[in-house]
Amino acid sequence: MPAYVIADVTVKNPDVYAQYRQQVPATVEKYGGRFLVRGGAWESLEGAWQPGRVVVIEFPDMTAAKAWYRSQEYGPLIALRQSASSGNVLVVEGA
Repeated sequence: MPAYVIADVTVKNPDVYAQYRQQVPATVEKYGGRFLVRGGAWESLEGAWQPGRVVVIEFPDMTAAKAWYRSQEYGPLIALRQSASSGNVLVVEGA
């Protein structure tokens, strides 16, 4: 069953965040993931949620998604992302 990492990110330092964005794809691919959404225009249809930058990454399953997030390759990039932005990240099983 696929799993999705979903992030709502508010970028505070675009230059540092650009460094993060350049390095992440190789780590995602290594764990079988692929970007479905990586920023882009959005429109709120219900509720008060006003996201910043929305990112959705699909992985083959929950195990692969969590392995990527906890990996040695991605670990340093978490710190880089957090130094340049704030936000929320979750992983959810798909249907």
